[in-house]
Amino acid sequence: MSEPNSNPAPVSPKGLEHAGVIDFIGFDPSVPEVLLVMVEPRPWRNVGEQLFQLQEKLNAYLSFALDGEMAEAYPQFVGKPLKIRLECVEPPVPEALNFLQHVYEQSALQGITFEVEVVAAATCGCGQPLSECGEA
Repeated sequence: MSEPNSNPAPVSPKGLEHAGVIDFIGFDPSVPEVLLVMVEPRPWRNVGEQLFQLQEKLNAYLSFALDGEMAEAYPQFVGKPLKIRLECVEPPVPEALNFLQHVYEQSALQGITFEVEVVAAATCGCGQPLSECGEA
């Protein structure tokens, strides 16, 4: 019998403030579509900074999807419809809505669905609390 692992693998940082991290990627064969989730676990209190971080993270997600990195890492997703979801713990404030509408429209031009979902607790798209998720 082996001892429990006292040094579990570190959990990747997630959230808008970590632009270079894909918070969650998954595939739902019943739809079928590839889902990229970005998480905003903070309330919308510092809107200017949060929108800047959202723009940076969104640019990273679009680059990942459109510049071939996703195809290299996940060849099984090539040719599948793509949805990007922003999960937040409270509805976006009015100051964020114009930007989010613009993201929705511009994503659609690329054939990408964009949506915002308000979740009860900070999750990473896999349903686990953000602090407990080991997905990347």
